[in-house]
Amino acid sequence: MARRILPGFPLALGITLVYVSIIVVLPLGALVFKAASLGFEDYWRIVSSPRAVASYRVTALSALAATVFNLVFGMALAWVLVRYRFPGRRFIDALVDLPFALPTAVAGIALTTLFAENGWFGSVLAQAGIKVAYTPLGIMVAMAFTSLPFIVRTVQPVLEDLDPALEEAAQTLGGSDRSIFLRVILPLLAPALLAGLSLSFARSLGEFGAIIFIAGNQPMSTEITALLTFIRLEEYDYQAAAAIASVLLIAAFLMLAVTNILQARALRYTARG
Repeated sequence: MARRILPGFPLALGITLVYVSIIVVLPLGALVFKAASLGFEDYWRIVSSPRAVASYRVTALSALAATVFNLVFGMALAWVLVRYRFPGRRFIDALVDLPFALPTAVAGIALTTLFAENGWFGSVLAQAGIKVAYTPLGIMVAMAFTSLPFIVRTVQPVLEDLDPALEEAAQTLGGSDRSIFLRVILPLLAPALLAGLSLSFARSLGEFGAIIFIAGNQPMSTEITALLTFIRLEEYDYQAAAAIASVLLIAAFLMLAVTNILQARALRYTARG
């Protein structure tokens, strides 16, 4: 008789499906059902209103800027943590996970305190004419802070598992440091980078607690889509809240689909290499 690899597989699968249905499928289904209860004209009127469109623009552009920053800084941080040994390395490595452990509201209050015009960082930046708190720049800072670990933690294990022989072979063939990074290391990191970027961008799109304290929350300028959804909920306009939230849901699904396609292509390229 063939032995089962996982004893109790049907029970484990059943528990898993029930858990996923309650935690993921049921809330998403309720959101879609509530949004679908609107007619197309009403739905389009809500999601295309000037205030909603302005919140999409602020959210998407801020999330994109935060993700680009995390791509550069997170990649550099992961590289330093893996390739170098220095005093305090383990402490810095532990700090990377701080946004995961810290409540987002606490992070927002801390960032506001630091970047306000009378804060430690804000007072210095104010002398240079740069205002962070209560501006779109503050939204980017909050998004970058909460989403940075996704890129570092997806790239770091891949860097640790890279075979040093690949770099050594490229060096013996006369490759420069730049060409080795671009032609040898970066293609191997591409799938992990894409995964980290998608997670970072998705977290930034849905971030709420850390942003509302440091953003000005002014309609048409510093109001994010998650806050507008919350405002509609406070007004007991559940259909409008569901409609606006469905835009973020559609954007997240499209982003994940594109990311999966790019990851599959990157993996095929790596396999051929």
